[in-house]
Amino acid sequence: MSWLGQKPDPEPARPNPPATDANPTVDRQPIPGLRGENMEMPNVASIGKSLHVKGELSGNEDLAIEGKVEGKISLNGYRVTIGETGRAAAEIHAKSVVVGGVVKGDINADERVELLATGTMLGDIRAPRVVLVDGCRFKGSIDMDTKSATTSVSAPAVSKATSDASAVRDETPSYAGATRS
Repeated sequence: MSWLGQKPDPEPARPNPPATDANPTVDRQPIPGLRGENMEMPNVASIGKSLHVKGELSGNEDLAIEGKVEGKISLNGYRVTIGETGRAAAEIHAKSVVVGGVVKGDINADERVELLATGTMLGDIRAPRVVLVDGCRFKGSIDMDTKSATTSVSAPAVSKATSDASAVRDETPSYAGATRS
C-alpha cells in the first residue's frame, strides 16, 4: 500500500534455494561456516526464547527448545535438545535427549540422555546410555536397564521351591553405615 505521491519501497528479492532430490518440498538453507556434505540445515523444529508452550507436543522431527514447555513431549525416534535458555517442566519421550537448560520431569530415551555442563535436571532418567558432563546438576535416579526401559517393571515371581520365607535370601546389597528401613 502506498500513500499518494509516494513510491512503495521495493522488497529485496530473496533467491529460493533449490529443493533437494531426497525431499523436494523442504527448503534447506546452508549453515554459514560449514563446508562439504553437511552444508544443509537439518530438519529441526524450534521453540524460540520468547515462546511458552503448555500441553502435549508430538511429531516426526527433531526439536530444539530455547523457550518454556510445560506438559508432555513425545517424539519417539527423534532427538530433543533443551538449549541453555530452555526450560521444560515435562515428561519427555524421545530417541535421544540433550539437556543444556533446565528440565523438571522424567526423561525416557531409546538411545541416550546427555546433561551438558550448563544443564540442570530434577527427575528420573531411563535410557541405555547416560552422560553427565562435569558441571551439570542432577537430582533423581538413573535406570540404564534396557529391558525395563522398553517394558513395564513387574515384581519378580517367586517359585514354589523358594516360597518358604526362610528359603528366600535377601539380595539387597549392604553398605557400611547404612541402615535398612
